[in-house]
Amino acid sequence: MCHTLPLADRLSELFVQYRDKAAGPADRHRRAAALAEVCRRYDALLVVNDDAALAAEIGADGVHLGRDDVDVAHARSIVGPRRLIGVSCYNEMERARAAVVAGADYVAFGSVFPSLTKPDAVRAPLALISEAAAALPVPVVAIGGITRDNATEVIAAGARAVAVIQDLFGGGDPEAAARAIRAACESAHGRLE
Repeated sequence: MCHTLPLADRLSELFVQYRDKAAGPADRHRRAAALAEVCRRYDALLVVNDDAALAAEIGADGVHLGRDDVDVAHARSIVGPRRLIGVSCYNEMERARAAVVAGADYVAFGSVFPSLTKPDAVRAPLALISEAAAALPVPVVAIGGITRDNATEVIAAGARAVAVIQDLFGGGDPEAAARAIRAACESAHGRLE
């Protein structure tokens, strides 16, 4: 399937982030390249966490930057003009504004709810998601503790997309979980596919 929408407009579709902080460079490259192939086969967006060079090397759709990563301008010089750059903004609206000015394609806030993956993460309340969605010209992504049971609430607050780990992989059926989360998001967006 070929899409004509800009990548940032596709954030509400299937979006996979490769995040591996433990593997060495060779393993990360091998795993990310294999994931890129799967994502292409299923027409899913792939974003690499923290590593603009790896994103460019494997032909990912973008890179997601955290506080300790290169800045947006440096990442853009590596990934080029056609790949997405997302920035983690934690609970900081000013960081989000600065990221947008620097050229970020989307901003992410979280942890919205308590997270088993990052139990010590700062909290970003739904009011911040709403504020950011109303004030910023780029999509807002919500991260942290999001499940099929609360995804509708997060999308209704203004998030364009949600990042989910535990609800997908904590049970026995990731496909069923993904379908349920997607249905909740589509319901909140008020559209059918």
